[in-house]
Amino acid sequence: MLTDREWLQLWQATLETLYMVGLSGLFTVILGTPLGILLVLTDKGQILQDGTINKVIAAIVNIFRSIPFIILIVLLIPFTRFIVGISIGPTAASVPLIIGAAPFFARLVETSLREVNRGVVEAAISMGASNWQIIRKVYLPESLPSIVSGITVTLVTLIGYSAMAGVVGGGGLGDMAIRYGYQRYNMPVMLVTTAVILILVQIVQSFGDYLSKVLDKK
Repeated sequence: MLTDREWLQLWQATLETLYMVGLSGLFTVILGTPLGILLVLTDKGQILQDGTINKVIAAIVNIFRSIPFIILIVLLIPFTRFIVGISIGPTAASVPLIIGAAPFFARLVETSLREVNRGVVEAAISMGASNWQIIRKVYLPESLPSIVSGITVTLVTLIGYSAMAGVVGGGGLGDMAIRYGYQRYNMPVMLVTTAVILILVQIVQSFGDYLSKVLDKK
């Protein structure tokens, strides 16, 4: 069993994980959504067709998606220190979390938008809708349930990434599992922290699935 001090540390670590996932999740959606939209709309035959922009964005997204997260954390230490003034702790860990997850989420948004019925888009164009109106009133509403599912997948991924951030002093449940569990051969701490991570994943997944079904009017 855990001691009173370890339970207190577990609570603090859980709050740090929720902070990291919440902060990085917010900025991942803010950055990833427009990237995903541009990936679709600048493609061939789309309303903002531009092969150069499309290839540049696709290349950036693919590069950052292909770098293993644990390596990305280390590579971004100087950038993280420049942005937040420190390279350890939950706030610092949020920087590589955002950079690692935004391209991943952009691809999910791209997939969601490509599922929108082309006929609906063409109908909006024929009625004189502007590009912004097509994005705001056609693409986003039609793909919203799928995008919510993408957000859910991304948040679950971020929970796993945040645990890996503990390897380099990122704080949170991963940090506690490594420092107070693995390094001190304290199996109860490792088991409990793992259980909390699994519970967080189940809560996020269940709520995301429910919200996606509510929004799906098909």
